[in-house]
Amino acid sequence: MIREREKDRQNLLRRIPAVGVLVQEPGIRGLTEDYPQAVVVEVIGEVLGNLRKRIIEDGEFEPDLSSGGLLELVKAALGKRMQPKLRRVINATGVVLHTNLGRAILGRQAVEAINQVAGSFSNLELDLETGKRGSRYQHVEEILCRLTGAEAAMVVNNNAAAVLLTLSTLAKGKEVIVSRGELVEIGGSFRIPEVMAQSGARLVEVGATNKTHLRDYVNAITEETALLLKVHTSNYRIIGFTQSIEEGELVALGREKGLPVFHDLGSGVLVDFRNYGLRPEPRVQDSITAGVDLVSFSGDKLLGGPQAGVIVGKAQYIQQIRKNPLTRALRVDKFTLAALEATLQLYLDEKKAMEEIPTLRMLSYPLEELAKRAAALAEGIAAVAGDKLRATVQDGVSQVGGGALPEEDIPTKVVAITIEGSLPGLEDFLRGRPAPILARIQKEQLLLDLRTILPGEEEEIVAALGEYDSNN
Repeated sequence: MIREREKDRQNLLRRIPAVGVLVQEPGIRGLTEDYPQAVVVEVIGEVLGNLRKRIIEDGEFEPDLSSGGLLELVKAALGKRMQPKLRRVINATGVVLHTNLGRAILGRQAVEAINQVAGSFSNLELDLETGKRGSRYQHVEEILCRLTGAEAAMVVNNNAAAVLLTLSTLAKGKEVIVSRGELVEIGGSFRIPEVMAQSGARLVEVGATNKTHLRDYVNAITEETALLLKVHTSNYRIIGFTQSIEEGELVALGREKGLPVFHDLGSGVLVDFRNYGLRPEPRVQDSITAGVDLVSFSGDKLLGGPQAGVIVGKAQYIQQIRKNPLTRALRVDKFTLAALEATLQLYLDEKKAMEEIPTLRMLSYPLEELAKRAAALAEGIAAVAGDKLRATVQDGVSQVGGGALPEEDIPTKVVAITIEGSLPGLEDFLRGRPAPILARIQKEQLLLDLRTILPGEEEEIVAALGEYDSNN
């Protein structure tokens, strides 16, 4: 029996063609019309090598070694090799601003704006009225000032860069006073003290973790003080026995001592979330109204636009920042500016912004509508899955994510899937799709949260679950 099995294994190995022979097959030659020839040859070698290895290691393995069978294996391997590394995924996690999934997705208007400038020349740094060189910031400065009430504005590539640039410009070699309870750590383990050190400014911590008083700032001010910094703790909360300084108090102190006040808001908000059933977040325009000299915030968080760091405030400080050599290193490109302008224009009509900006639409999506979509998705899954799995509609909670509104659990509807086989295996299968489907596992169920599933993506989910085979 063992000899027969070994004989069969050797016969299979002898039937595997050489790379040079397989390359000459008509079907394989045709692949070079769609893929680089060098890649085709390389992939053929890998496919044949994998077949040899599996035949040797698995005595029960009997592959289809016909020309058609080998062609399908090569085509599948080529498709996997050449598919983009950065690609679209379906977010069924319920985390609206998922950092690992690219945070805010852009609305239709922003995508169209990028398309317009992507395939043609643009007036990125040309003043069309004068015909002379202009500033790339002019495309968004006017609307930022209109929406926030600021005197001037500029944009860099993210909010960490905005903080770094502002500190480098106004406080390099000088002291910056900040409450100890506001020394936050942002994504990727970057911390405010580290960003400040990189800027050349010297950190002066005041107060305690849970309590900071105005007198703490007053006592810390010296001739070396250049800036008073307030950092919005957007990704965590300290509750209980706490005390912090309001913007107005810090502004009054800054005016008295002749020191500018800079507020790092982190996640920029232009609407009052209380009107939509969410916890309040400080709005950018409220900081400007309070007299804060400079405010920075992100473009791809609660604003719902592209990755960017926006700086708004007093013209005298913005002008200084623009002259900093770091500004060129941190500047944004035409795609960011196009998407940001299109997103900001929607805020001229708040109702339209809530409807058209995907982040805001997801956060305010009516629960009853989510329930209807969840029911339809569960029915669709049941129709194709048979006895392989069971799908039910359940109550759940979504999260804002992106370091914003850390205490906000938003009621949602999820489709909960249970199977007799391996739940991690199902998760791996969905993640391995051409358009990966990302879900979460909780209490031995795989949950699909309708809040972050875009309309129309339900069909892809149903099709994927219909193809799932727990035995493979």
